[in-house]
Amino acid sequence: MDWLLWFSAPDYELARIVLQRGVAALFFVAFLSSLNQFPALLGEHGLLPVPDFLNAFHRLNRPTLFRWGYSDRRLRWVCGVGLAVSVLLILGIPQLGPPWIPLIAFLVLWALYMSIVNVGQTFYGFGWEMLLLEAGFTVAFLGSDQSPPPTAVLIVTAWLMFRLEFGAGMIKIRGGREWRDLTALYYHHETQPMPGPLSRRFHLLPKPLHRVEVVGNHFAQLVVPFFLFAPQPLATTAAAIMIVTQLWLVLSGNFAWLNWSAIVLAFSGVSDRVVHAVLPFMPLRYSPASWAEAGAEPDGVWSGGLFGGGWGEPTGYPGDVGSWAWAVVALAAALFLAVLGYWPAKNLFSRRQLMNAAFNRWMLGNTYGAFGSVTKRRVEIVVEGTLDDVPSDEADWREYRFKGKPGEPERIPRQWAPYHLRLDWLMWFLPLRTVHEEWFYAFLFKLLEADRATLKLLRADPFGGEPPRWIRVRNALYQFSTAEQFRETGNRWMITPLRMLIRPIELRDVA
Repeated sequence: MDWLLWFSAPDYELARIVLQRGVAALFFVAFLSSLNQFPALLGEHGLLPVPDFLNAFHRLNRPTLFRWGYSDRRLRWVCGVGLAVSVLLILGIPQLGPPWIPLIAFLVLWALYMSIVNVGQTFYGFGWEMLLLEAGFTVAFLGSDQSPPPTAVLIVTAWLMFRLEFGAGMIKIRGGREWRDLTALYYHHETQPMPGPLSRRFHLLPKPLHRVEVVGNHFAQLVVPFFLFAPQPLATTAAAIMIVTQLWLVLSGNFAWLNWSAIVLAFSGVSDRVVHAVLPFMPLRYSPASWAEAGAEPDGVWSGGLFGGGWGEPTGYPGDVGSWAWAVVALAAALFLAVLGYWPAKNLFSRRQLMNAAFNRWMLGNTYGAFGSVTKRRVEIVVEGTLDDVPSDEADWREYRFKGKPGEPERIPRQWAPYHLRLDWLMWFLPLRTVHEEWFYAFLFKLLEADRATLKLLRADPFGGEPPRWIRVRNALYQFSTAEQFRETGNRWMITPLRMLIRPIELRDVA
């Protein structure tokens, strides 16, 4: 069975640990987010009820366990099982057994979460949903502690990371002029969907530094990803650059698990020997003799890589490298994913590049990208209610406060990522499109009813659970205060009211 050695990469054990446990942790966050928010948004009595959606599409051509009926109780069971399996994988328990065990565990997570996404409608229309699904399916074939990571699966994982980064870079180059003239970050930190506690600090950085940020972003997304497939230590260096870039984005804003997914996937290029050379306290699982027998340099870090290096049998694994059956399954899965990669590869170099698109109903082999253009002004939707009988401008209008979107001028934005606040994100999209969306009117009428499940999605209900008499919607311009303005007012946001978007409505307007 020596031929199997050519299909294994024992120098990537750290990569497998981070990939499998990291993706499992992101699944945990995704299921937790769904458990807390799905019933209010999409449940039996939600804003866009799944039963109505299923009834409208009798032949829903998407794989989902809810095809045969939806209930909030069934949704909670799905999330509960997903959370339990995710925890087991995070702890590494399935990885202690044969490679079939973590494979089954990840495929369970993939199937359960795909069932949620495929009925999630606009609340699950984000690119990182299918990114998580594709990542979960891919790392399922990395095996367990009983055998070294399969080289082919590591390559397609690196290919997924390449598509994520290079696709985002190409979208920007083809998108708004601000990415080409290096001015995008004059605005982005202020106008991004959900600012974080440090976003204002980033926004106030000198403009020359913002231009350097854009250049660094282009380098990290358009040049560095190619080196994931280079020999070591170039691949590890490329991964490190992308990880640092993503951590910069984590500090500057809230993008659910998008950045954390990229950080995890970047480890597909990280070699144990390179990490050990830089951080000697990180242990190696194999003896130098095993590398010498394989013709490698035991003390060096330049030889080897995903495409070669002559791997020897690691002493840290029990038994032989693994059965021929598992090697065949892993290689077949990698070839399957490689074939599906044709369509996103073609899209990357298309003049009409699609962003965050799936080419099959299983959400494998997708195309990714974000922020092809940057909005120049931050316009926020403001929802207000009053208990007064007459909804005049002189009435006591009180604003509903959201968890993630800006509200009070003095409030510091919170850090939520990787947790995903779906309602808050869709509120950001409304000014870019229209407030006259079905889910938003449903949301307003839920507020008029003081629906408890809906109110739990908010940070503060100004009426303490009592239903208001009237609801209205207006918009306002939000700008980060300058250092001088902050010293004078103590406000982090300078707010300018704009206009009324939806005039006062009451419950009888439901008809």
